[in-house]
Formats: sequence, structure tokens, C-alpha cells
Amino acid sequence: MSKLRKIVLSEDDMPRQWYNLAADLPISPYMGPNGPVPPEAWAPVFPMNLIEQEYSQERWIDIPEGVLELLTRWRPAPLHRAYNLEAALKTPAKIYYKNESLSPAGSHKPNTAVAQAWYNKEFGIKRLTTETGAGQWGSALSFACSLVGLECKVFMVKISFDQKPFRKLMMQTWGGNCIASPSTETKAGRDILKKYPDTPGSLGIAISEAIEAAVTDPTGQTRYALGSVLNHVMLHQTIIGLEAKKQLKIAGEKKVDVVIGCAGGGSNFAGLSFPFVYDKINGADIDIIPVEPSSCPTLTKAPYVYDHGDTAKMTPLVAMFSLGHNFVPAPIHAGGLRYHGMSPLVSKAVKEGLMNPLALHQLECYEAGLLFAKTEGIIPAPETTHAIAATIREAKKAKEEGKEKVILFNFSGHGLMDLVGYDKYLSGQLTDYELPDEVIQKNLEEIKDYPKP
Repeated sequence: MSKLRKIVLSEDDMPRQWYNLAADLPISPYMGPNGPVPPEAWAPVFPMNLIEQEYSQERWIDIPEGVLELLTRWRPAPLHRAYNLEAALKTPAKIYYKNESLSPAGSHKPNTAVAQAWYNKEFGIKRLTTETGAGQWGSALSFACSLVGLECKVFMVKISFDQKPFRKLMMQTWGGNCIASPSTETKAGRDILKKYPDTPGSLGIAISEAIEAAVTDPTGQTRYALGSVLNHVMLHQTIIGLEAKKQLKIAGEKKVDVVIGCAGGGSNFAGLSFPFVYDKINGADIDIIPVEPSSCPTLTKAPYVYDHGDTAKMTPLVAMFSLGHNFVPAPIHAGGLRYHGMSPLVSKAVKEGLMNPLALHQLECYEAGLLFAKTEGIIPAPETTHAIAATIREAKKAKEEGKEKVILFNFSGHGLMDLVGYDKYLSGQLTDYELPDEVIQKNLEEIKDYPKP
């Protein structure tokens, strides 16, 4: 019998519930000027059915049939064994990757996009606003809105808007309206442009614009959708890790030694890792590694603080690792990893020692991406190359130790819309950039008197 290169579940084997880590790892409450923020305070921003998930302490939450029907357009996603990469590295480690690049939008993002669109539709909402960095989330939400019949408006970080025109075209093809951020359409955007007319933009700014556009709709029929960070987004993504567990069992693996994912806001990493964090909380010996860029080292260099999720301070205070809400990251090509903060749940798990974060430079990551493309055949997104680079490091470590480890990573998206970055890497135009400590300290000045989580 030939090697089992990929393990594919049937639609009947798809998980019927999401795993909610908040049940096993309580986080500090969201804070406003008058103390903890109650669920109803989010009502102008999110529909109440999603707010209930955001605050839920239930461990398992049923996936509605309507959402399952949408997910089966591309799920379950295959689990691949990376035999060729293993051979190239001459490692005794067994490397598996969950292939999230097969969704219509090419990444893991539709897992929550279709759920959020469905819940908003059920609640009677007519249109959604959002932000996007590299464009994967904006593409996913435009796709999801087209499936359920909602309007979609996307504020895309200006540097990525300019670098990645095909993402914008994907959004437009699915009926989304994509605007470069900061824009003149919102007060938040106009204020930033007045102060910094040449800004490359940031996810924090784009979030401010998207929230403002939602909450100022006089008809009350617009809500905001977020592609990462918050609990309900992490929840929807756990279908990745829950499928992977079933597939590893089919592959004959009794345990996993290392779980890896790239981390910007935390969604694809959480999606794969949280079901394994549950095992670790219950005694399993697993090394769980979120990987971020050295130019935006939220988990590895930033403090654990209360901070706003956006630049204009429209969001409540969130307990997380943060580089400061005014942080404008360097224009590296992994646009989806350029966020100043991190998921509260991922942050708490790191704080509790359940995860070991790692920061990598982009040249090492692109080199890893090329090796993966040449061995396994798929061109990875720049964000995904961070997970691959960390996987290669772990595979080499296993070789040095002479151990047959099982390494699992999330292949969060393909790079077919990101070839400009590969062009710049191959032509020697990219450089490494490490964020100086003094820049972090300067950005954190404004929040030094905020409450401490």
C-alpha cells in the first residue's frame, strides 16, 4: 500500500460543536470607563447571538445546521503528511499540516466569516462592515456575505491595498466594497490623514473606521464583523483542530508533540491549537508555538496589559499582549500578522505558560516558504511561511535529538495572491527588521495609567 499522504474526513465526520477555551481558561473582563463591559454594551457593534457566544462559559457550543451547510462547501479540510519536506530535511520527525488553503477564499478565514454572516442574517442585519490587512479576511467576508445575501464594506490597510490589488478584485467579484484605510469616509480616517497624510495605515486604524461606519448607520441595520482576536472568532475556528484530532487518529498517531501556527490576531493559530490546549490543560505533554514576525513582536516583546483593540479607542479595554494601540507596523509582506494586540484567549494561554511564542524574521520565513513550495507543491501565504519556518526549526531539532516527534502545523492559506512579496524576496529587495524596544516603550506611554489585568 502506498503512503497515506492525506487524510480526508467525510462530511458526516465533521465536528458538530465548537470548543470554547474560555470555559477552561477564564480571561479578564472587557473594561470601559465605568468598569467591566456588560454584554448589552456591544449591541450596536455585534448581533446579540454572537455577543452571547463572546461571553459564553460553555465548553461545547453547537454548530447550527445552517452554518454546517455553508461550511461543507469546502470542509472537512484535508490533513497532509509532508513526506517530501521531511525527506529534504532528513528529519526523523513526522510533519503534518492542516490544509486551510482549499477554501474558496484560499485561507482559514471563511470558517468564521460564514458563521458570522449567518448569525447576522438570522438577527435581521442587512450589511456588514469590517477591516482587512492582507485582504484574506475581507475576501472571506465578501464571499460569506454573497452566500447569505448581505452587503459588505471592507476597509483595507492602505499598504496592503496598494501591494495586493487582486485581493481587492476578489472582494469586488463577490460583491464587496473595498476602500483603502485610512479613508475620508469616517471621522477616524479623516483625523488620521490630517495628522499623518502619508501613513501606510494599520489594522487598528481600519478597525476604527469599520466600527464607526457600523455604529453610525441611522437605520440600525449595519453591524461590524471581526476576523480575529475576539472569543467568538476563536471559537468558530476550532473546527480546524477538532478535525485534525480525528485525522491524526486515522493516521495512527497516539499523541502530538508540537503544534504550530502563525499568529497575528490569533484566529488560525487558535483554531488549530485550542483543542490541543484543552489536552495540555488536562495533562498532555505538548509544545504549542504561536509564531509572529520580529517586526511586530506582540507576544514575545510586548507587555500583558489592558489596551484598546483599535487606534481611535472605540473598543473597550482588552486584556492582552499589546504594542500600544497607536503602533503602526513596518510594511512587511505578511500583512495579516501586523496587528498591535493579540487574542485575549491566546494572550492568557501564553501568560499561563501553556504556549511558547516565537518571533521570526521575514527572510527566514520566505526561505522556508520556497522550500515548502518546492517539496510539497503549494505556494504558502507570507503569513503561513512563519509557521513553516518554525516547523523546519522543530524538525531540525528532532534530527539533532534523534527523536521521532509528531509535528502539526496549520497551513493557513496559499500565497497565489501574494506573489509580489515572493518577487521582492527573489530579487533581493526584502530586508529583516526588528522592532526597537524604545519604539515599543514610546507606544505604551499613553496606556501606562490604564487598569492592569
